[in-house]
Amino acid sequence: MPSNDARILLQAAVPTAAVGAIAAVVSGVVAGGKGAIGAVVATLIVILFMGIGLYVLQRTAKSLPHLFQSMGLMLFAAQILLLFIFLAAFKHTTLFSPKAFAFTLLAGTIIWTAAQTRAHMKAKILYVEPEKSGHSS
Repeated sequence: MPSNDARILLQAAVPTAAVGAIAAVVSGVVAGGKGAIGAVVATLIVILFMGIGLYVLQRTAKSLPHLFQSMGLMLFAAQILLLFIFLAAFKHTTLFSPKAFAFTLLAGTIIWTAAQTRAHMKAKILYVEPEKSGHSS
């Protein structure tokens, strides 16, 4: 993974993990151990889904740059749909607190999206690949 891509991944994952840790503590206080487990599971799901999405999008940008924008929109819609499917699937679970899971999933998704957007805006990414430095005069 090129350094820009790794930097963007890191700048999105760290705030998401921090929010997940805060959510785990708050959920643990409010809903007990099952609340903390729900928050941790939700944080891991957000980081996994969004991280894979970022990787796929960066690969698409390199191999099929003309599809980058449409792929980004489709990928984001697919990620949100998958997260809603997870919410529906674990709605009545007894393994962890579904409310802590849902709120952490929502918060993590919002934080990841905002952090990734900020990282992309601050990144100095070239729009055109520079030519090789060898002159052919």
